[in-house]
Amino acid sequence: MTEGNFTDYVRIYASSGKGGRGSAHLRREKYVAKGGPDGGDGGRGGHVIIRGNANLWTLIHFKFKKHFRAGHGGDGGKSRSTGADGDDVYMEVPLGTVVRDVETKKILFEVTEDKEEIVLLDGGKGGLGNWHFKSATNQTPRYAQTGIEGKESEFILELKLLADVGLVGFPNAGKSTLLSVITSAKPKIADYPFTTLKPNLGIVEYRDFRSFVMADIPGIIEGAAEGKGLGHYFLRHIERNSILLFLVPADADDVAREYNILLNELKRYNPELLDKERLVAISKSDMLDDELKRELKSELDTQLKGVSYMFISSVAQTGIQELKDKLWDMLNPVEV
Repeated sequence: MTEGNFTDYVRIYASSGKGGRGSAHLRREKYVAKGGPDGGDGGRGGHVIIRGNANLWTLIHFKFKKHFRAGHGGDGGKSRSTGADGDDVYMEVPLGTVVRDVETKKILFEVTEDKEEIVLLDGGKGGLGNWHFKSATNQTPRYAQTGIEGKESEFILELKLLADVGLVGFPNAGKSTLLSVITSAKPKIADYPFTTLKPNLGIVEYRDFRSFVMADIPGIIEGAAEGKGLGHYFLRHIERNSILLFLVPADADDVAREYNILLNELKRYNPELLDKERLVAISKSDMLDDELKRELKSELDTQLKGVSYMFISSVAQTGIQELKDKLWDMLNPVEV
């Protein structure tokens, strides 16, 4: 998936259909002079329905169509004929889509299963025909109900990536380079901050034709939880990842400090993120000789407080297979 084709936030307008009018028809046949009321009910207005689609990875199709209107219900007819229901409108969304109300910003629901259908707006109920109003004192009612109006509103669709592993790190930590090496993804790579402006997804091919999904999240800076840098724009994607892979470059001034800053930003955004499994990868480790690596190991053993870490180099492609093995074991723990 290219960065330009990835859309994870859209605003849409939707309106459900109006219910059809009930009929006030009176039965009249050649040998039935006063047959009484036989007006049918109006049809239901069309619903606006959100449907999950496991084959979609982005909301880009909503960039070109943002207005959705369901069909109106048909009017009732004679002989108690009910009007046709209005056509429903289906909006296909990728799994992990969150639907919010524009005014309140409240989350209405989340779509997490393939072919899951949730009614966003109910269609208006059809009006009752006049035969419903017949009584002993009113043998020939000449009135019927009009249909109920449909509903309309604006909504926000947000996509939270459903990836197995989320890459977390400062800008230029080497996340895009790692993703390009470990998967078939081709993210934009350059030597300046915020090269990645939107998340990239890649499929990691593992042994015996098995695989898992990795997401490169745009780089975090201090204050991201308050919206600095790319702020909440990307932090919400981390909520869906099973494992968080922290990437810290070996040439950082203080590896443990950078990791703790990243961890603190996630905690301030959503403390529940700290419940996820974590792995620290020291990238660009080809810059370290054996002595420097031993010194750094000694420091990290005490500073990372039991969090697993490993040394990798995307350029030299060292430690990549070991990283795959570790991530696979974390995603598929062996039950004892």
